[in-house]
Amino acid sequence: MIGLGKQRDGLYYLVALTTEKSKLTLPVNRPACNLTISSTDLWHRRLGHASPPRLSFIAKNFLNFSIQSNNACHICPLAKQSRLPFSPSVISSIKPLELIHCDIWGRYCHPSLSGAYYFLTIVDDFTHFTWIFLMRHKDEAKSILKRFFSFVFTQFEVHIKAFRSDNGGEFISLRSFFQDNGIVFQHSCVYTPQQNGVVERKHRHILQVARALKFQAHLPTQFWGECALTAVHIINRLPSPVLSFKTPFELLYSKTPSFSYLRVFGCLAYATNVHKSHKFDRRSIPSIFVSYPIGQKAYKLFDLSTKKIFTSRDVKFYEDFFPYASVKSNLSSHHESGPIPCITNDPSSSFYPIPNTSQTQTPPIPVTSSPSPVVPPASVSSSLSGFPSPHRSSPPKSQSAPSPEPSPTLSQSSSVSPSPSPSASPEISPSPLTFPSPPSPDPSPDPMPLRRSSRQAGPLAKLNDYVCSAVYSDQSLSLLPGPTKGTRYPLADHVSYHRYHPAYRSFVAQLSSVAEPRSYSEAVAHPEWREAMRSELQALQANGTWSLTSLLAGKKPIGCRWVYKIKLRSDGTIERYKARLVAKGFTQLEGVNYQDTFSPTAKIVSVRCLLTLAAARGWPLHQMDVNNAFLHGDLAEEIYMSPPPGLRRQGEEDMVGRLHKSLYGLKQASRQWFAKFSEAISSAGFVQSRADYSLFTRTQGKSFTALLIYVDDILITVNDPVSIVATKKFLHSHFHLKDLGKLKYFLGIEIYASKKGIFISQRKYALEIIKDAGLLGAAPVDTPMERGLKLSDKSDLLKNSSQYRRLVGRLIYLTVSRPDITYAVHVLSRFMHQPRKLHMEAALRVVRYLKSAPGQGLFFSSNSDFKLRAYCDSDWAGCPLTRRSTTGYCVFLGPSLISWRLKRQKTVSLSSAEAEYRAMTGACCELTWLRHLLRDLGLSHHDPALLYCDNKAALHIAANLVFHERTRHIEMDCHYIRDKIQDGSVITRYVSSTHQLADILTKPLGKEIFVHMIHKLGVHDIHSPT
Repeated sequence: MIGLGKQRDGLYYLVALTTEKSKLTLPVNRPACNLTISSTDLWHRRLGHASPPRLSFIAKNFLNFSIQSNNACHICPLAKQSRLPFSPSVISSIKPLELIHCDIWGRYCHPSLSGAYYFLTIVDDFTHFTWIFLMRHKDEAKSILKRFFSFVFTQFEVHIKAFRSDNGGEFISLRSFFQDNGIVFQHSCVYTPQQNGVVERKHRHILQVARALKFQAHLPTQFWGECALTAVHIINRLPSPVLSFKTPFELLYSKTPSFSYLRVFGCLAYATNVHKSHKFDRRSIPSIFVSYPIGQKAYKLFDLSTKKIFTSRDVKFYEDFFPYASVKSNLSSHHESGPIPCITNDPSSSFYPIPNTSQTQTPPIPVTSSPSPVVPPASVSSSLSGFPSPHRSSPPKSQSAPSPEPSPTLSQSSSVSPSPSPSASPEISPSPLTFPSPPSPDPSPDPMPLRRSSRQAGPLAKLNDYVCSAVYSDQSLSLLPGPTKGTRYPLADHVSYHRYHPAYRSFVAQLSSVAEPRSYSEAVAHPEWREAMRSELQALQANGTWSLTSLLAGKKPIGCRWVYKIKLRSDGTIERYKARLVAKGFTQLEGVNYQDTFSPTAKIVSVRCLLTLAAARGWPLHQMDVNNAFLHGDLAEEIYMSPPPGLRRQGEEDMVGRLHKSLYGLKQASRQWFAKFSEAISSAGFVQSRADYSLFTRTQGKSFTALLIYVDDILITVNDPVSIVATKKFLHSHFHLKDLGKLKYFLGIEIYASKKGIFISQRKYALEIIKDAGLLGAAPVDTPMERGLKLSDKSDLLKNSSQYRRLVGRLIYLTVSRPDITYAVHVLSRFMHQPRKLHMEAALRVVRYLKSAPGQGLFFSSNSDFKLRAYCDSDWAGCPLTRRSTTGYCVFLGPSLISWRLKRQKTVSLSSAEAEYRAMTGACCELTWLRHLLRDLGLSHHDPALLYCDNKAALHIAANLVFHERTRHIEMDCHYIRDKIQDGSVITRYVSSTHQLADILTKPLGKEIFVHMIHKLGVHDIHSPT
């Protein structure tokens, strides 16, 4: 036997053996292993890389060997290394506002009452005073911070020396601002929020207090913004052990704060009604106290009946009663996160509390109920039944007015805009004010019935100084702002006409001032429109358009209606009032009273090409209008029509009109008219373009004439002034036309020509969109879509989807001259079938962007080399619904943008290279068609077109005629670009993503990149006031 071992803790421990005879110790009094210099490493590995303290303890007590301290293990750092401890900051400020900490909280899943999803938090390092600003979008932080720096310097005469935040893009974008103002920018390391710990801990403190306020008042989630604002207001006035039990307010303003004006958040409050309309109107407004307004000696209240925020200084509080406490029990969690429940009142059970029986009884004053109650009114009335009435005879306990201390926070634009509220007291005094109780009214008999005045009621005189805007009536769309009291963001700050010469300014003014009736009843009230309708009927009868007859058995007549249009002269004055009779062709039956309907119209790309050619070569552009164009077509089908409004005579009630000539509105009318026009213009030597059938050109020696027709509007440009006279003379000989002179207004597009080039915009149309959306006084935004936004179909459905479809449909036509909104409108148009509230909010953001530059448009330069170049891009799997990619490309003729397109690809791409390759094919097809069109316009391109792409893999696929496993599944038509590269029609070039102009068509960009891109596209705003 060599030795004995005992098992303990999974190991065998050897003990020494002795003999009684020899008493000799066997040489086995150490472990059975042969210990060498590597014993430490060996046992370190056996024990699973135990830590040095544990290994030292085992070696000393059980293994009897010494630990070598210089042994290093390269496995332990890989398996165990953690982040180093964060030592306290050694940098501390010595006076207020030297160092500020900043961060953004959000995005929260529910919008606040003001529509905010974020709030910006600013904490002073020395005083711990906190400011927060509610924001709808993160990009508002940049402007808020700039205003905050100005506020600090003005109020405290202090320059902020250091700014600490995380690595948010909204803060990084201010780096140049910090450098210009000498501010040290300290930002935390990536994934290290501990380095911005001051504001992170402040967020936790704010949310703790805000949650307590919300749970105390049982308010819906939409009040989270007011909870946060009130929480910060309170926190700034609470003593802190970190500050030696002083308050942040005291350290910042060197005075102790007042607490006498504080009230319980969310409690019931009655505000004096200062807008009484008659003697028996209610004298107070039942409300909920929600916050302390900035810069006013008042309280911010939430009207329970109108669900509007307002401010008032004449308020009586009942701090032990919370109106939403009774509503809370009747609402599920689904309702809590949805629209704010409306507390309504039934006349049979008044909202006003029942007074004590020992006091003078006063009849309850009924409150107007909301049109869409969520909870039964009885639930609220019963919950208030034991509460003292504000109209009791005994005076209530006096209550103090709001604090007179200076406003410690800035007025943020994203906070709730109050409804018209009582004016604040002009003098702010530190002494509390007493709110006197209104006297109890004397009982009076039933009033006599009053005679209603027959005098016409006009608008109030006080509204003469305001611009009233139309607002959507759907109460469910709370995100639609209503008319503002005064205009904080006037439209004059974003559109001006000082760059135009006086004649064109007159034209624009006339264009903006005219209004057209929308129905027969409106038009018949004006003599000029009655005369226009009479002239139209005479022209139709003289043309033999119909003949009155009895309706044959089995036949069904179609209806008709009037459409009104004001025609303008070239100087902007009204030329005539045009009334057009239009048939209701949607009631026609295919195969019965019509066959083919297709008729070509000018493509808008052709219009831009024509304008670019005229601008570069200095050719004049003229416009003509065909009178009653559709009446020239002959009908082969048997069609009957009901008499138009205003033509039905007595004794002819059963008569209908048998149509012999084509009429506006008929499905075949445009086809018949175009066939007539094509036949006539071809007889004059004009050749119809194969690239655009609405384009006709004629070359006679050195004379070149191009004519483009869009229904009954004709554009003409020539290189010889004599030829334009001959062309007009020929057209007059075949059709009755009106010569509108030089081109200024075409298809809703305003055209302004100068020596530098031609500028087109849809200013009037954009202003109409802004006005119809009720956003004339709204705050503009810098980009049409929030950066990184991905719209999905997860939010609540709109109750009135027609408003969304109408708005997006109008925005689609606005993209004719606005490539800057093309991507946003493309994404919005994906949800036309089932639009949701988030989609409507995104659409209204586009309108707010239009407010920033309604006159923005395209400029076609007079300096052009007529070289074709295109940029193509794709966002791989960018659609969150289908995971398909989006193709975007833009094509330039010289420096002028003539074509752009954005389209979701037909199938899912397996890689970004495949998506970019498909986008290259789409751009190549457009380049091929444009070469044909420009050749018909007299521009033959012998040089290949340049196609720029920012994906090298896609460029290699296009250049190499090989098929491998990553490309063999791509459809054969996508390889069309390879043939064009081979025959020399197209040359591909690599461009970095920074200079990829098509990037604006595939994703929403930030402000700085977005502005840079639209300038590169040739988008300008000559209406800008600056």
